[in-house]
Amino acid sequence: MGYENLSFPEESTFLVTGAAGFIGSNIVEALINKGFKVRGLDNYSTGKKENVEEFLTNPNYEFIEGDIRDFETCLESCKGINYILHQAALGSVPRSMKEPLIYEDNNIKGTANMMEAARLSGVKRFVYASSSSVYGDSNKLPKIEGEEGDVLSPYALTKLVNEKYGKIYTHVYNLPCIGLRYFNVFGRRQDPNSQYAAVIPKFIKAIKAEKQVEIYGDGEQSRDFTYIENVIEANLKACLATEEAFGQAYNIAFGERFTVNQMYNLMCENMKIELKPKYLEPRVGDIKHSLACTNKAENFLTYKPDWDFKKGFIESLKWYSTNI
Repeated sequence: MGYENLSFPEESTFLVTGAAGFIGSNIVEALINKGFKVRGLDNYSTGKKENVEEFLTNPNYEFIEGDIRDFETCLESCKGINYILHQAALGSVPRSMKEPLIYEDNNIKGTANMMEAARLSGVKRFVYASSSSVYGDSNKLPKIEGEEGDVLSPYALTKLVNEKYGKIYTHVYNLPCIGLRYFNVFGRRQDPNSQYAAVIPKFIKAIKAEKQVEIYGDGEQSRDFTYIENVIEANLKACLATEEAFGQAYNIAFGERFTVNQMYNLMCENMKIELKPKYLEPRVGDIKHSLACTNKAENFLTYKPDWDFKKGFIESLKWYSTNI
């Protein structure tokens, strides 16, 4: 269970792209705490400097301010690296509906750049962030790898293309790639201030300020909310996966779902406040329900998440209480 007892070869070196972002900075912290040498890469387009400042004095950490759309930067960042944990991407389905070409440039070209740089640099494993959004309009629950529908947004399309590239780079270019389909990740350092902020930090910030929360649709849409510690576990275990796992993508979640209304009520209960939400029209591109089957990740990656939603939410609330 968890990732505390994982064993890597001595002198293993890691590159985390998107290192100043929510997920990337948490992965960097976990690796540093385990005593590994880590290099971070970020251009601060969505990441925040305060997420990496505390690591900069650590002798095992090196940070490169650079852009994955620049191939030379990708090559430089891969020098001497054994494992790449590729988290750099633009998130947000709503933003991708407004700015599709930016997503093409960052998420597809940027990821292809990193895979090619990793191949040329002899990297052992290339683990990359995919998304549950690749299931698109499929109504099947739980979501099972191989039973995808048609994608509903440019963001989802970029992640699907990333998975196709991962398969090609594995089987054609002998770069072992593993994709992780994240399901609604939440936890410490997730930005509540962005225009496209994820629902949990956005709601927490509004409730703390005693402002009415806005919920798109009727609030009965459900999500498999996944705490950040489970995502860290998946990334590290994917680095140690055997050949049979290569070239595929895996659901990374806890395997339980809550409606947005249930999640909101839990927040109000734990924050000891009563506040009626405001319901808005549903957003274009959003899926109605999401629930992951994690059997494939358990079988191929030995992924066994410890953190359910309620346990993770309590920890998140502690962090936000002093950081908002």
